[in-house]
Amino acid sequence: MDVDVRFVEGMTFVARGPANHLVVIDGDPQVGGYGAGPRPMELVLMGLGGCTGMDVVSILRKRRIQVEEFRLQIRAERREDHPKAFRRIEMEYVFRGAGLEGHEKELTDTVRLSQEKYCSVAASLRPGCELTYRVTINPPAMAEGEPATGSRSSNLLA
Repeated sequence: MDVDVRFVEGMTFVARGPANHLVVIDGDPQVGGYGAGPRPMELVLMGLGGCTGMDVVSILRKRRIQVEEFRLQIRAERREDHPKAFRRIEMEYVFRGAGLEGHEKELTDTVRLSQEKYCSVAASLRPGCELTYRVTINPPAMAEGEPATGSRSSNLLA
């Protein structure tokens, strides 16, 4: 894979990959940037979320499991010393939809497959970084006036 990254000014760069999309990467104004785009380490986490998210959606489609909403919440801790690499990343896979409580095992297995077999970004990070994940299943969105019910979460360590 080839990617072209070009300096613009300040700390702003524009990158283009094989998909031919431009991505602006920038630094904080404190370090000479303009805040015009995500920081490089933010892009790593976004790439991780996109990679594993695409795996999960693809597998769920094959299993004919429909979700009303799917999102990932990713939290990361970095080392204090340079190069300040990620030392720990926690991913929460949050699903919402009718009847998903009956598919808890399939959702958990789908996430595990992504983490252990398919997600190349996770595999690239894993040698030097602890990756953990959990699955949270929320009830379907409710109509106005309906009482709320709780969510269920499965903790999994990768």
